[in-house]
Amino acid sequence: MDTQIRRYDIDWLRVIAIAILLVFHIMIMFQSYARLVLFIESPVLLKVLLIPLSLLSVMRIPLLFFISGMGVYFSLQRRTWLQLLGERTIKILVPLLFGSFAIVPIHAFIYAKFYSEEFIYAPNMGHLWFLCNILLYVLWFLAIFYFAKEIQNSKFFNLLRKLIEKYPYGIYLLAIPYILQALTIPAEIPYALFYDSRVGLLLGAIAFLLGFTFITIGEVAWEAISKFKYYSLGLALIIFVVRGVVFEFHGPHVLTSIESISWIFGILGLGYAHLNKPSRILAYLSQAAYPFYILHMIFLYWGAYIIFPLNINVWASLLFIVAFTFTGCYLSYEIIRRIFFLRPLFGLKLKK
Repeated sequence: MDTQIRRYDIDWLRVIAIAILLVFHIMIMFQSYARLVLFIESPVLLKVLLIPLSLLSVMRIPLLFFISGMGVYFSLQRRTWLQLLGERTIKILVPLLFGSFAIVPIHAFIYAKFYSEEFIYAPNMGHLWFLCNILLYVLWFLAIFYFAKEIQNSKFFNLLRKLIEKYPYGIYLLAIPYILQALTIPAEIPYALFYDSRVGLLLGAIAFLLGFTFITIGEVAWEAISKFKYYSLGLALIIFVVRGVVFEFHGPHVLTSIESISWIFGILGLGYAHLNKPSRILAYLSQAAYPFYILHMIFLYWGAYIIFPLNINVWASLLFIVAFTFTGCYLSYEIIRRIFFLRPLFGLKLKK
């Protein structure tokens, strides 16, 4: 992320969020609904994984959109809104088009091969829908980005800073858009369905804009979540348990909204306290995260194609696919980053 003072904790959280996304997708293959969402399904299921899946569903995608909104703020510290548009278009649109035509059809082919179905080459976004949403949000909110500096120093934000400085829990005012959306547009599983729906598009936009708003508030917001990060995590955990025991992890949406923002505040607070430091590992992973995200479905499906027919222990299958996916992404990234014309296809900058 580009900024005069680099925030390593946000870089770390982006890397961690993408790693969680990869593991989340692997766990889906061990659920009874895997084929409904076009994942290869394990012959033996692991119902216990429904617990972490239900937890991650409410915050993994909102966290990524939240961090993406923060990234736009950092970019605007060194770019004009027009430069931001050009930079984001190249970094997002090129991998999106390439992935839709060359990456997604590969794991679609593996899926068809596994189930002995006819394969028809049909370019589509697949799991890259997230990139499309980000590009849409950048276009939607260009007017806000154009007036970013004026907005940052506006009476509204100055009042908000004073309020949060005096009452740190005032940062939860950012949950209001989530709650209003929950009350006006119902969704049975709101954060599991961020794509392919108007509700999903709206939820992503809210998270994206809240990330931008949070970072615009400034140091006051970070100090606030740092003070009550454990309370936020505790509140999120209580709501999660209530959802599991009373509602079998299916809402209600208002509770899910508060749980989601609480997980995000807690995670951001922990990152702010412990992860804001440079490291060589972070420098490597920060560059690798984008290609890993683009490629992971190929190796996830390929691993399932190899291991599931062997009928080995189900936990061993899970571990094998995790290892296969991350190893395949790592080896591919090592090749991609060394070939100059492949770099922009996976969101990497051209080397000077």
